[in-house]
Amino acid sequence: MFSLSKATRQRGLPLSLPRPSSTARCYVRPSSSFLRISDEVQEALYSKKPVVALETTIYTHGFPYPDNVALASHLESVVRTNGGVPATIGILDGIACVGMDSEELIQLTSSAGHEDTLKLSRRDLGFACGMRLAGKKFNGGTTIAGTMILAHLAGIKVFGTGGLGGVHRGAESSMDISADLTELGRTPVTVISSGCKSFLDIPRTLEYLETEGVGIGTFADGRQGNVDFPAFWSRDSGVKSPTTIQNELEAAAIIHAQHSLGISSGLLFANPVPESAAIPKPEMDLVIEEAIRQADAAGITGKDNTPFILNKIKELTGGKSLPANRALIESNVRRATIVARELAILDNTQADATGGNSKHYMPSFKTSQSQTPPVDAVMHQPPESVTTKPLQSYGGIIVAGSLAMDISCDYSPLAGAPSESAVVPQSHTSNPAIVTQSIGGVGYNVARAAELMGSPVTLCTVLGNDFTGRAIAAKLNSDKSSNFVLSSVQSADKNTAQYVAVNDINKDLVVSMADMSIMETFTPDDIQQLQQSAIKTQPKCLVVDGNWSTPTLHSWLRAGKAAGVLTAFEPVSTAKSTRLFPPPSSKTTSTTAPIFPNHLVNLASPNSHELAALHATATRLDLLAHPDWWRVIDALGIPSSGLRVPLALTTTSALVDEGIPQQSIQLLPFIPTILTKLGPRGVLLTKLLQAGDPRLSSPSAAPYVLARCSNGDTEVGGVYVRLFEPDEVVGPKQVVSVNGVGDTFLGALLAGMVKGRRVEDVVPIAQRAAGLSLRSKESVSLELVGLREEIEAWGVETGEDDGGWMD
Repeated sequence: MFSLSKATRQRGLPLSLPRPSSTARCYVRPSSSFLRISDEVQEALYSKKPVVALETTIYTHGFPYPDNVALASHLESVVRTNGGVPATIGILDGIACVGMDSEELIQLTSSAGHEDTLKLSRRDLGFACGMRLAGKKFNGGTTIAGTMILAHLAGIKVFGTGGLGGVHRGAESSMDISADLTELGRTPVTVISSGCKSFLDIPRTLEYLETEGVGIGTFADGRQGNVDFPAFWSRDSGVKSPTTIQNELEAAAIIHAQHSLGISSGLLFANPVPESAAIPKPEMDLVIEEAIRQADAAGITGKDNTPFILNKIKELTGGKSLPANRALIESNVRRATIVARELAILDNTQADATGGNSKHYMPSFKTSQSQTPPVDAVMHQPPESVTTKPLQSYGGIIVAGSLAMDISCDYSPLAGAPSESAVVPQSHTSNPAIVTQSIGGVGYNVARAAELMGSPVTLCTVLGNDFTGRAIAAKLNSDKSSNFVLSSVQSADKNTAQYVAVNDINKDLVVSMADMSIMETFTPDDIQQLQQSAIKTQPKCLVVDGNWSTPTLHSWLRAGKAAGVLTAFEPVSTAKSTRLFPPPSSKTTSTTAPIFPNHLVNLASPNSHELAALHATATRLDLLAHPDWWRVIDALGIPSSGLRVPLALTTTSALVDEGIPQQSIQLLPFIPTILTKLGPRGVLLTKLLQAGDPRLSSPSAAPYVLARCSNGDTEVGGVYVRLFEPDEVVGPKQVVSVNGVGDTFLGALLAGMVKGRRVEDVVPIAQRAAGLSLRSKESVSLELVGLREEIEAWGVETGEDDGGWMD
């Protein structure tokens, strides 16, 4: 049995998830020996991004090299600049390719005019691909019919092209009818073209399409009433269109309904040639009559007829048809992309609407009732007394974590010291330093940052009945701020927590020592009443840090989960981060660590080392082989080809090589929102999107939604990955203290979220808050109050002051 957990220990591997069972699913047709779908197109289809098919006979049999490669590159650019993903379709060396890179485009376009470069319709695909097995490799450009088939096999719904084939004049005796028409009758792909070539029999073409059951519409393009079906080079044909379409949204709605109803025929939407490039109908009628006369005189029939007439039209118009060709093709591809974009939004919106009513993994909360008075803090007394003041945190944040005396020792070498000792303190001897003391601890820092950012906060912690503990309690209880409440339990036989940091001359940490043993002495029973009183204040968020013992940590998280509040976990260190995943024999849980949607932690903010420790522990405990973990991973919609390329584009190649985004994605079933702190490289947000999440249909979020659920799971919607680079990197000379920087980030982030902001909206503000603490001698900079207005003004500016964070 293949073990994903073993494979992913090698950093830099793409996040491919080959499940070791026959139940693994592929949601677009996989590449085979005859059909190859490019990685970009596969990823776009899995992610439900707008994809536009492009044909290639225009390159192999329409334009000479290198004009054709320039046109191919230009049309792909048109798709990209309008928000879509191009899928150029053709045959290379006997393989049907859906999506080509630049080298493949050059290979195909440079073969234009060669004897073994074929023009491929439905009947020709088997021949061109099959002969490769006999040692004969063909290149070929696909016609509209050939392109439609391959697009449909890949799962592409929209196709932009130039002009459609049709019923030839005199077809009642010659039976010369383009395969494009019959293909439209049996393949559910929408073709957007400038009608059919005007030298064809347009009335009979429309009649034939009606017989085939093909829906036909023409874009009004600003005109009123019923409009003409276009005649390729001319905007009018003298034949009214069966229906008129006002805009791309209407077109997308028709396509969506067609596919929802399971109708197996295609649609034809005609887009008139731009007015600036159009050739008047009377002028073109004369040219076409002469071109047809010359074809008849030369006895040109069958598949050679259309190329002959097109060449004659170019000659007879003095080359005017070529600019019209280019203009209409570009216009059609642009319109096709916008239609595909609107269709993607409709498809995703409708999928969200019918995806079930399961609760989101960040639950909603009850609003506080103004007539209900705050709960008095009546704590139990485990070995000794309690120091507290009344809890007032309705609608705010509860922080259950450490409170410590922080001692910072900044190395300050004496004048004239040797150069090798100018930066880092020397070991095994006394070093000159500037020593400062301040109230700190992870829990305190998070709480203080959130309070400075405007959120009501209650800090639930433990203190020793020693001089340090009494001094801290007196200091904080004398604070008149109604937004910060200390609720603590005292220990008679343990010292208050202390943290000592030794920094080099640049204030970078060299070594630290932490005595947090007081936190480990308290059992779930010891903190039960403290916990209950805190939860009764109906907070919106509960933050728990990793300094608690494993049983007490899980007790806090279960209490928060039971109360339906947002639960956040601050790992503290690589060693303590692993407490989130207790061994199966642990008494903290009866089974393995809870997995979405029954997870205990909604959000965590590890650094890269803590993330690696979490991932290693989950791997060691075989949590990444748990059936429930596989269920969530399968539902994320990650393609079989992996996410290495999109991850590298969304983040950086260096991060992918280190395995950081891959590790965070694999931890999402346990922690649906992970913010990995990367120092000067920024913050990596990795998020499991629930089915129905508005990001799945938001154009602004589309670049970061790297995978979408396609297996019908009613709870999982996809994966959101985004790297937030810092606005500025604080230089060494500007750094005053690194203590509390990561805690400041988390506190500021949660203060924004409980105000109604989504996590991605508030990350940049939290990054700026962390930068302020870097420049401050305090663990948490008092200047955070200057950022408060950015959060508090958000609800006024947007009209959203609740619910937006609960995602």
